[in-house]
Amino acid sequence: MDEEYDVIVLGTGLTECILSGIMSVNGKKVLHMDRNPYYGGESSSITPLEELYKRFQLLEGPPESMGRGRDWNVDLIPKFLMANGQLVKMLLYTEVTRYLDFKVVEGSFVYKGGKIYKVPSTETEALASRAPLGPRDIPKCLSKEGP
Repeated sequence: MDEEYDVIVLGTGLTECILSGIMSVNGKKVLHMDRNPYYGGESSSITPLEELYKRFQLLEGPPESMGRGRDWNVDLIPKFLMANGQLVKMLLYTEVTRYLDFKVVEGSFVYKGGKIYKVPSTETEALASRAPLGPRDIPKCLSKEGP
């Protein structure tokens, strides 16, 4: 690598990608690198499921009952973007939207206490939810005492 760069960005988390994109759009020659074999750093989405098991050093691998590994896409940190928020405007400005897919979310789940819970997405689901944090806990969350 005998090339010269104006900027070297290490890591492919959201912050690093936005920074790299802004610098590139503004004419800087950017080298963008990551030590991981996947993009996204700590906020990445890992697929197939076997890669998630490797990431967390789970030797047994996923059980066959979970189906094909490619049918899973697990976000290490769930990412929801407000449709008209500053982040979306920044992504449009840097033109990284060429590399993104925006999808309607079919369902969102959390893992807590050894169980998987569906995150309620409608009022009816929220009222019927048996999730660890339910609608009756909301007033407690808003108070200083917490849930």
